Amino acid sequence: MRKLAFAGLAAVTAAVLTTVGVAAADPPPSSLVQISSFGANPGALAMYTYTPSGLETGRPVVVALHGCTQSAADYYAHSGWPALADRWRFAVVFPQQSTANNSLKCFNWFSTADDTRGNGEAASIKSMVDKAIADHGSDSSRVFVTGLSAGGGMTADLLAAYPDVFAAGGINAGLPAQCATSVTEATNCQQNDQHLTPAQWASRVKAQYPGYSGPWPRVAIWQGTGDYTVYPVNGTELRDQWTAVHGVSQSPTSTQSLPGSTTLTDYAGKVRLYSIAGMGHGTAVDPGTGPTQCGSTGAYFLAGICSSYYTGVFFGLDNGSGTTTTATTTSAPAGTCVSASNYAHTQAGRAHQSGGQTYANGSNQAMGLWNTFTIHALRETSPGYWVLADGQC
Repeated sequence: MRKLAFAGLAAVTAAVLTTVGVAAADPPPSSLVQISSFGANPGALAMYTYTPSGLETGRPVVVALHGCTQSAADYYAHSGWPALADRWRFAVVFPQQSTANNSLKCFNWFSTADDTRGNGEAASIKSMVDKAIADHGSDSSRVFVTGLSAGGGMTADLLAAYPDVFAAGGINAGLPAQCATSVTEATNCQQNDQHLTPAQWASRVKAQYPGYSGPWPRVAIWQGTGDYTVYPVNGTELRDQWTAVHGVSQSPTSTQSLPGSTTLTDYAGKVRLYSIAGMGHGTAVDPGTGPTQCGSTGAYFLAGICSSYYTGVFFGLDNGSGTTTTATTTSAPAGTCVSASNYAHTQAGRAHQSGGQTYANGSNQAMGLWNTFTIHALRETSPGYWVLADGQC
């Protein structure tokens, strides 16, 4: 009955996470291997793996979750994780959703039947982790998870449900853990500020494994400021959620400028928010042979910066060998400040409107009615990221 229920969501799920990709042909078995039996599979998912030739025991495992309409082969082909696995020596697990579970092949990040500890798809992914560790003699203390869009939402849920399994996670254009428990709530989460405090967000994580006191997974958050499928406010809410889980301030400890118009904001080394100016909905890649490059472009794989590389460095997969830039400690960086009508802000690309309401680009802060009479000041705190600054210009 569960599969039938989700199979009937074709029309409404299209509005939930439209990470529409063009499915790549499955690579040959020598590259991407399906594991037909991996233990308990209550979520009815498929397991694929990529294992570097001659992989040693005691190496890490990375779980990589595709977006809606995509496949394990898509994420294998474009994300850059296999090349990094060869370079840094770790196994990669690529779970795959089916249309029987969800008509658009979205991981069901908004269903408690699938995104909670011991249940559904989350439990199936945990079985895949156990299988990979057993097959490769992997280091169970270095298991990581990352994903795009619906896969990013499931990544956050997995970090909350299994903080004892995953040491860290990378969330690409995803949603806060346990933001939604229905399709209707999921659409609201994608597009709107939920107006929860950091403590309230953190409580949603900690409720997933009662009695667990840590350590908590570190989290890398990737968000395009021009993403209006999963709105930029989700990056801010993820930042609030996971800094509060770790008990650190929402004020940054440092910022860095990275390639691809990317601003990295660090929070005590526990949480990192990578904001990509102007980027829409997708996983950021940077094709090429340079030391920080990886991946290839495709549907919802967008050129600019190799997010997988920087996420891998954050995970520690490079054993400290990765190329980094020097951080500059700062607080609330000052930038351009403009006072204008909501209409003028949208025309100039500082804000956008939805349903007659105006929202600041980047922060997605509500600014009121979209017209020439409502005046607000906006300050650009990083490229393409605008916040309300009334009385400050």
